[in-house]
Amino acid sequence: MNLDARIPDGPVQEKWSRHLEHAKLVGPNNRPKYDIIVVGSGLAGASAASSLAAQGYNVQCFCYQDTPRRAHSIAAQGGINAAKNYCEDGDSVYRLFYDTQKGGDFRAREANVYRLAQLSHNIIDQATAQGVPFAREYGGMLANRSFGGVLVSRTFYCRGQTGQQLLLGAYQSMQRQIHDGKLTMHTRCELQDVVVIDGRARGIVVRDLITGEIRSHAADAVVLASGGPGNVYFKSTNAINSNATATWRAHERGAGMANPCYVQIHPTCIPVSGNFQCKLTLMSESLRNDGRVWVPRKKNDDRPPQSIPEDERYYYLEERYPSFGNLVPRDVASRNAKIVCDDGFGVMGEGTRAVYLDFKDAIAERGRSTIAERYGNLFQMYEDITDESPYETPFRIYPAVHYVMGGLWVDYNLMTNIPGLYAIGEANFSDHGANRLGASSMMQCLADGYFVLPQTIGDYLHDIFRDKVSTDHPAFSQHEQDVRERIGRLMGIGGTQTPLSLHRKLGETMWEHCGMARTAEGLKQCISDIGQIRDEFWKDLRVPGTADGVNQPLERAGRVADFIELAELMCRDALERDESCGCHFREEHQTEDGEVVRDDERFGNVTVWEYTQKGSPHIKHEEAIDFDLLKPMTRSYK
Repeated sequence: MNLDARIPDGPVQEKWSRHLEHAKLVGPNNRPKYDIIVVGSGLAGASAASSLAAQGYNVQCFCYQDTPRRAHSIAAQGGINAAKNYCEDGDSVYRLFYDTQKGGDFRAREANVYRLAQLSHNIIDQATAQGVPFAREYGGMLANRSFGGVLVSRTFYCRGQTGQQLLLGAYQSMQRQIHDGKLTMHTRCELQDVVVIDGRARGIVVRDLITGEIRSHAADAVVLASGGPGNVYFKSTNAINSNATATWRAHERGAGMANPCYVQIHPTCIPVSGNFQCKLTLMSESLRNDGRVWVPRKKNDDRPPQSIPEDERYYYLEERYPSFGNLVPRDVASRNAKIVCDDGFGVMGEGTRAVYLDFKDAIAERGRSTIAERYGNLFQMYEDITDESPYETPFRIYPAVHYVMGGLWVDYNLMTNIPGLYAIGEANFSDHGANRLGASSMMQCLADGYFVLPQTIGDYLHDIFRDKVSTDHPAFSQHEQDVRERIGRLMGIGGTQTPLSLHRKLGETMWEHCGMARTAEGLKQCISDIGQIRDEFWKDLRVPGTADGVNQPLERAGRVADFIELAELMCRDALERDESCGCHFREEHQTEDGEVVRDDERFGNVTVWEYTQKGSPHIKHEEAIDFDLLKPMTRSYK
């Protein structure tokens, strides 16, 4: 496997500009001769598809929803980072780079992270020009607020609807290109395979989710913007249909999977209510700006929170991390919530865990109207779900699976090790290391889609001018046949268990053994459990109906089959990374007060896994991480 990251020489501050100066270009008159496929229509996919189409390329965009506006990016609530320094509190491109590298526990590429910080300025300008209604200060300037893991205010926001508003901006850009005939939108289609011919990505095979038709589409390049695989845990903050099939199919066709063990647990989610749930609801991390996290100092205290006096409240984040307090990074906040609940200080009783997030002091200090202006829709969402008003009683929150930092390996151009196959946004591994800071996911998605991919894809396309294939190529027929056989196998098992029930079993063992805390013994147990679930799946699965037409159990079955394989790889990656770093907390490697202990000597690298063949173990490769501008240090938020 070739892992040439193609990172330019020179100081990290100049790498991006130097790279652009020497990248090959496709002229405006030649761009209409190229076809590009974009899979996914969230922030990364919509921004990439609209930008490439605006440049003149012929773009086809695919999504499984009935409209791009339903992409899961709408659920991103709290904001988007940019080093504009509007608050004049010491922010800078370097500071954003520093915070991101430190937040990721020094497990990300410096060059990618610095480029992301540089491009953050452009994103806000682009979104503002599109009419995204960012909050503004009294004088008209765009407002900022703080997020976890930083000591400055750099997060731009639209109350608690930032993802939705940014997606609408990208969607408008897509609609313009659709109107102009440069972009074709294919809705209710799910990718089933990536077509690789002579070592290059040449197209995709999809299933029409309405008719069941299997069809192929050819292109000169394929861009995967299909999000992350957090639903491998069954209960997560992701949309129920979010899945790993696109990236896993690319992996089976030869694309390296990097750092799959890095899974972010979000600290502020509505707690689990019971086994009937298939999804958990995110409460934006922005709430930790004004809300205070606490539990009773007395174990198993069942008094109403309003009845517990101040001196009997344990503000554990503020006491343990005085410099950052409630704004510690997500992995730190999540781990500490687990610790206090493990120790018996949880607030929801047997079988359900939670801590309080309290706005009592903020409302008293700033007034209810100010808090409502900042977070009103989040408060309303919580009340609609729980029938409790956060204005009167604290939020009850607990961590839940949210985001996956690992993904397909990509080089500096965002191309996988398969020429012509790109991965952007959460589908790749490149920018967040072992933990993502809040408000950085949308930053990466839009940087990749608006500003990186459109300027780097020409470097590949330039060399394949007029080297085209069509769906008449025999490889497309073979890939379609592979898809039909896979679907036929799923339909023909004829067992008794539903895809939902098997998915639930998978999620339970993953959460228990490969969640917020991991041990070698637990990971080995999880791998064994996954093997048993795999056997049950292929021997006792029941998919009703037919493959011709709408069949949601069939859709879920295909996704669960991929989740099973990905889960095993995640556990193996976590087992072999015998250190603690960021979200990957191995209990064997911690300080006396429960902080992570890295092993930079052995694991200062990216782990990239190569698929060989079904039933055979993956092959592990490593990409060393170079630290030129910022050397690894002890990660402390105290």
